[in-house]
Amino acid sequence: MNCNLIRYGVKDTSIAENRELVAKVFEALDEAKPQSVRYLVLELENGEFVHLVGYDKDSSELTGLDAFKAFGADHAGRRSTPLARSPAKIIGNYHMLSNADEAVPA
Repeated sequence: MNCNLIRYGVKDTSIAENRELVAKVFEALDEAKPQSVRYLVLELENGEFVHLVGYDKDSSELTGLDAFKAFGADHAGRRSTPLARSPAKIIGNYHMLSNADEAVPA
């Protein structure tokens, strides 16, 4: 499974909007139920958001969702810091990520 960690700050005036758009992505994921995607979003108290994205072959089952496209539409306008993306490996997982160490069916 490929994993990416994405981190960025959000302007104070846009935090509620960003939170709402992220919630809509999770609603769309709950509805679509893609099997090859793992997704976790954390909001830090300093206005930063951290996304951990896991996917089997590609991330299109996440990025192709209309809710995700809406989330990304004015993302740069909501940010207070540049987006930082880096590949990540899960070294340990204790009850945080469901089945993170198991292969995900395609």
